[in-house]
Amino acid sequence: MLRNSSTSFPLLALDIGGTHVRFGCMLSVEEGLRDIRAYRCAYFTSPVDAASHYLAEVGLSSVARVTVAIAGVVSSGPIKLTNSNWVFESGCFAASVGATSIEMFNDFEAIALVLPYLVPEELNIVGSATINQTWPMAVIGPGTGLGVAGIIPIRSQPGNWQTMCGEGGHTTIPAATRHQHEVIVAARQEIEHLDAEQLVSGIGLPTLYRAVARVDGLIADDIDAAEIGARGSSGSDMLAARTLDTFCGFLGSIAGNLALTMGAKGGVFIAGGIVPQWGSYFTRSSFRAHFENNKRYRDYLAPIATAVITAPYPGLMGLVQHAARTLPAR
Repeated sequence: MLRNSSTSFPLLALDIGGTHVRFGCMLSVEEGLRDIRAYRCAYFTSPVDAASHYLAEVGLSSVARVTVAIAGVVSSGPIKLTNSNWVFESGCFAASVGATSIEMFNDFEAIALVLPYLVPEELNIVGSATINQTWPMAVIGPGTGLGVAGIIPIRSQPGNWQTMCGEGGHTTIPAATRHQHEVIVAARQEIEHLDAEQLVSGIGLPTLYRAVARVDGLIADDIDAAEIGARGSSGSDMLAARTLDTFCGFLGSIAGNLALTMGAKGGVFIAGGIVPQWGSYFTRSSFRAHFENNKRYRDYLAPIATAVITAPYPGLMGLVQHAARTLPAR
């Protein structure tokens, strides 16, 4: 049974992405996550500065425990965020908020922590396959960058899980069709070696847009990722629509490769800040067709479910789920 401990509360959870930082806190297990706030990282000089603002806003002078999800490679030393100028130093941060305990996770590892506990209302299924939350699962998500992680059941400990996290967003981008190959060749006029994130993410979408324009003989406007997404998902702009279709195709190919690599028969989940904004467009897109587009292993991939996570703060949810399950007994 989970029990409250004076050494665990208040608990501060924060999810640091390339563009936004999200905070939440727990005062007890019974209350769960509360006082959620999201801020643009650019508004603050550092994670400590942002945390000080949040604690003052919610009326906390200090916390006992911190759990952190961070968009970068987690290490014991100072961490430079992959797509932000922030640097996170765990000891300095813990001291600044008065915490005696701090745990750190990659941002997509934190999302993976919540996959076994998501309910149907927090998911939008893409395709007809059925999720099985007792089997290995994977999560991939285009936001500012492209995150990848997974979670597998521990056979010797029923009900317990082990996350897996690497740098899957930086694998070389695959070309499964002639058009994808041509787009990659065109994009290499700007970037010699393309990893997946450099086309399938917020920072990559403008590069993809220009590459599709070169291949399709169209004129690219000087617009950002948000505008490309808005025009493409509404169908108001042919080039933007072609770009989004190409984006979804690439994401489907990458997600299919992830399912094969991990044996993620429980499902592959889509997170990140981009896809949920496109609503029903993504469900109608070429994503699922490309996910299954493997001549030799189509029968393996077809039964694997794919779903968009619609819960607004899955990273914070994963951190809190972990924290609640690891409370010290008293």
